Amino acid sequence: MTQQELSKLMTLPELQKQILQLSIKERWHLVQFVLGSIQQETLSSIPGTSTLESLTNLDSWTQSLIGVIPLGEENPTENSVDYLEEKYG
Repeated sequence: MTQQELSKLMTLPELQKQILQLSIKERWHLVQFVLGSIQQETLSSIPGTSTLESLTNLDSWTQSLIGVIPLGEENPTENSVDYLEEKYG
């Protein structure tokens, strides 16, 4: 990466400030995206284990997040965001 490219990157506090400017719906989409990426990365980093074994090796806090947002048959992200927006919005 060049120096010019590095200077364009946001710091963590800048990113957090930008995130707080998003709507609640957009932040829930971001939460789902980040959690999904963490789950994929975690599961793919443990070779040769079943999904159940992989999940039991997660930190207890991370395990507590599994199943928090129920997935439906249709657009699960949209359904969850709508539910949470109605409940807390």
